Formats: sequence, structure tokens, C-alpha cells
Amino acid sequence: MTNALEYNSERSTLIIPEYGRHIQKMVEHAVSIEDDEERNRVANSIIAVMGNMNPHLRDVPDFQHKLWDQLFIISDFKLDVESPFPKPSREILEERPDPLNYPQNHPKYRFYGNNIKRMIDEAKKYDEGEFKDALVLAIANHMKKSFLNWNRDTVDDNVIFEHLKELSDGALNLKNSDEDLSDSSNLMRGKKKYIKNNNPKRTSGRKSRKRY
Repeated sequence: MTNALEYNSERSTLIIPEYGRHIQKMVEHAVSIEDDEERNRVANSIIAVMGNMNPHLRDVPDFQHKLWDQLFIISDFKLDVESPFPKPSREILEERPDPLNYPQNHPKYRFYGNNIKRMIDEAKKYDEGEFKDALVLAIANHMKKSFLNWNRDTVDDNVIFEHLKELSDGALNLKNSDEDLSDSSNLMRGKKKYIKNNNPKRTSGRKSRKRY
């Protein structure tokens, strides 16, 4: 008796490759069973095998629900059995998710980051006064430091004031202010780190030992 060879090119595409060819063939067999009771019994047996293939996921919430969803997916949604969970639909699974709403900064001034934009939006809510003036000036200095981190060259304060005005939709305007921002060298000056050497190297004036 000669068994017919089965080439990969003749096989159906694996729908969930992680479960392999044998599980897919078992599911295809279950779909072909005409007796409802027998088909349900085989489906539950397949679920048990699939669960044993992922023992590390048994404590994961909705593990059984996931297995049944995968069973229907492997059957190309053709399997008609009683499931303890709602049967998934092809339309819902193939539906593209809504795009995530990422926080958007002004495209020209991404180097400032979203935190500065949020600080500006908060500063706009304060009433006019010394506190708001100090807050706006602190934001402007932070903007200048961010600008210098992005571009090491010096930057004129009026450039920062113009960016601040634009990012605040004109609400925060320091262009006519007498205040000056911190000097670039002070903003970019790093602290020197001193490392205490608790184990200084010994002098290398050792006499070499003679080898015999």
C-alpha cells in the first residue's frame, strides 16, 4: 500500500500557524461532521487540545473565550457548534480599529515637546498678575533650553518670544516685555561630576621578580 504524498503547494493555508497543520485538519474534519451531537463533542475535544498547547495561558482572563474564537477562525467561520461564548463574526474581526488620537504638537516646534505645550495651555487659564508673569517667564526659559538642546547655536530671546506667542495663539506675549531670558551658557552649563576614588592605584614602581 502506497500513501499519496502531500506537497505544501497542495495544502490549504494555515489560518493560525501557531496551532499547526494537525489542529487545522481536526477542525476541517469537525466542520464536515453532519451529526450535531458528534460535531459538538469533537469541537470540545479540539478546544481541550488547543488549551493543552498553551498551559502557560490558563490563568489568563478570558482564556477559554479566546480558544473558542480561534476555533471559529480556524474553521473559516464555517463550524456550526454550540459555544459557551458569542460566536465571532468575520466582519467585526476584519474591521480596522479607529486611529489613536496621539497628542499633537505644533509641527514646526516639535523640539519643544508636548509638556511645554501643556504648560502653555495651563498658563493661559491664569488671571493676569505677578504669578502668571513669573510662570510665563519660566516657561519661556524652559523653551529656550529645549531649543538649545535641539540646536546648540545661540538663540535670540525674540525668537523664543515669537514661538511662545504662536504656541499660545497670541495669549502669551513677551515681545514687548522688559524681561530677559537666562543666558544660553547658564542654561546649558552642566554640573561637573567628581568621582571619589576610594581605591587609588598603587604606584607602578614595583621591582620585577626574577623568574628562575
